[in-house]
Amino acid sequence: MDNTFFSKFTPKEPKFFPLLKGIVEVIKSASDLMLELVEKGNHQNAGDYYKKIKEEERKGDAISNQIFDELNKSFITPFDREDIHHLATRLDDVTDYINSAAKRIFLYNPKEMPEGAKELALLIQESAIWMEKAVDELDVLKKSRANVSQYCNQLHVIENKADDVYEHFLIQLFEKQHDGVELIKEKEIMYELEKATDAAEGVGKIIKTIIVKYA
Repeated sequence: MDNTFFSKFTPKEPKFFPLLKGIVEVIKSASDLMLELVEKGNHQNAGDYYKKIKEEERKGDAISNQIFDELNKSFITPFDREDIHHLATRLDDVTDYINSAAKRIFLYNPKEMPEGAKELALLIQESAIWMEKAVDELDVLKKSRANVSQYCNQLHVIENKADDVYEHFLIQLFEKQHDGVELIKEKEIMYELEKATDAAEGVGKIIKTIIVKYA
């Protein structure tokens, strides 16, 4: 679609931007709760933290479903329907992985929180900040292309840091953890946390695709 023609109609369908921002707010809340969980979590309160994170995950699902409904009803959309769908889905994935990690902490009740869990939780939290910046400027993409691209680059940097944390964790885990059951518990918890950073990087890749098309 011609960008000039497209731009004339963009203001008529602004509903998608606040909805996407709503999913990011969910991610921020869930990431804050996850950091609290890995710092302060124990057998007594892990269930409460999981319930709170699960509530955020459900909010994210509801917003995603609203976006999908609006895509089916809207004649004009600010970006390709497919790109909006992919972006909403990938944003929702971030919360899903946070929720999955919280669920495992609650159900598995590890004797100790995995080494590196706080580092990954902090990186997820940082990812949420950069995703918020990127999504906040999608509605002025032509003016902020360089900024948004830089925000997406930061998501890639964070994902690389998370890979390093996870790899170091695995090395230490197999060297020091001699309880096979605890090894599996810790590995699965950390895997879900690391996947949240993968999903955040995926958000950046989708936004970069949108930049190429429209900025």
